[in-house]
Amino acid sequence: MDFGNFSLLSDHTTKSMKLITRLKLFARCMKVQISALFLASKDPAVPKVAKWLGVAVVAYALSPIDLIPDFIPVIGYLDDLIILPLGIYLVIKLIPEAVWSDCMAKAELNPIQLPKNRYAAAVIIGFWLLFAGLCSYAVWHLVSN
Repeated sequence: MDFGNFSLLSDHTTKSMKLITRLKLFARCMKVQISALFLASKDPAVPKVAKWLGVAVVAYALSPIDLIPDFIPVIGYLDDLIILPLGIYLVIKLIPEAVWSDCMAKAELNPIQLPKNRYAAAVIIGFWLLFAGLCSYAVWHLVSN
């Protein structure tokens, strides 16, 4: 048997492990940034627009409901890889730099935890149902007139 291509397999495995490590680091950074956005939304020095957008990004990140469902191959994960980082980036640009660095330092020490009770999940699902109802009403109102 010839095992001459073993080094290529090893290089491929090493590259995929590097990718997995980078993705884990990316996910950890996003978790810390989400925590920092949550803290920044409570800070009085942050403009109201940034607070509202920050709350929306945090709610989207913690919500069990995605804009594009994850079970759709490839496209389902694109919202997590594009929409969420884009929202984080936009809100960071609206927050004063001193406040953001303070919130990041606090978030690195104590990141927020996902809600672990059914009440919190019911509130999030209720919010999305209310939002879907308002959107449906708006579309129905536009179509009927």
